[in-house]
Amino acid sequence: MLYDVRLIISHHYPHIAVGVRQMLRLMPAARPGHQRLIAAGLTITPPPAHRGDAIDFFGNAYSSVAFDAPLEDLLFKVSARVEVTGPASAIDLSAALEDLPRELSACRDLGPASPLHFIAPTPRTPEVAEIAAYALEVTRGAGNCAEAVFALGRALHRDMRFDPEATTVDTPAAEAFRARHGVCQDFTHIMIIALRSLGIPAGYVSGVLRTQPPPGQPRLEGADAMHAWVSAWCGAAAGWIDYDPTNAVQVDAEHIFIARGRDYADVAPIRGAVRTTGEQQSTHAVDVIAVDAATRF
Repeated sequence: MLYDVRLIISHHYPHIAVGVRQMLRLMPAARPGHQRLIAAGLTITPPPAHRGDAIDFFGNAYSSVAFDAPLEDLLFKVSARVEVTGPASAIDLSAALEDLPRELSACRDLGPASPLHFIAPTPRTPEVAEIAAYALEVTRGAGNCAEAVFALGRALHRDMRFDPEATTVDTPAAEAFRARHGVCQDFTHIMIIALRSLGIPAGYVSGVLRTQPPPGQPRLEGADAMHAWVSAWCGAAAGWIDYDPTNAVQVDAEHIFIARGRDYADVAPIRGAVRTTGEQQSTHAVDVIAVDAATRF
């Protein structure tokens, strides 16, 4: 599928902001076997005094921006065209769970996509005994890594409730799991913890998801939002398999990749520092439009 993607994030500072420094990971990326980036651009209003574009260790594009003048409003707009395909193969080549430790011990790759970077706990994906016990229970009978990934994702979708008001960006995964509700970030962090407890390397993917309106209703502009899902390493032959536990589906041609890391902290869309008083006001809108079904922007 060919898509036009538009992502707009705005900030309003009621009491003026100074010393604004931000790191942005907002740009859809090329991903061999899943996504081809045709064109992309990032517009910042007002223009920053300083901007640097680079690639981080995990191969994610990012922009560092700094503003010397005081700000009342700040707008980030990404426009991109991408071509996305579904899973590379329907053939299950994943390793048996009991064989995965041997395959990992034989791995000598320390590059960005090495599974060795995605085994250990992180501050946002620590070891949680109750999540590990849950993972063992819901994957009992899984014959290989892919079956375990799918079983775990389906179970989380069944047992947890999506609730955009239940958690914040800083809510610990263990807290969201105990309450059995949260947003895509919570589903993803919980699944990563669970997979790593089984010995399956797992990472956090940020992106956007094309959503379809209910039958007979028009598509709402800006109704889409940034999304998150899991990337799990299922052995040398199968490689990485992406799964969306929020929707209980294997990642397909409607998932558009932006960045991958060990947890949300590695791929946060915007992070940085600002000096101001009071609370800032923010808006966030994403449009994913099939090129053959809408006017190009």
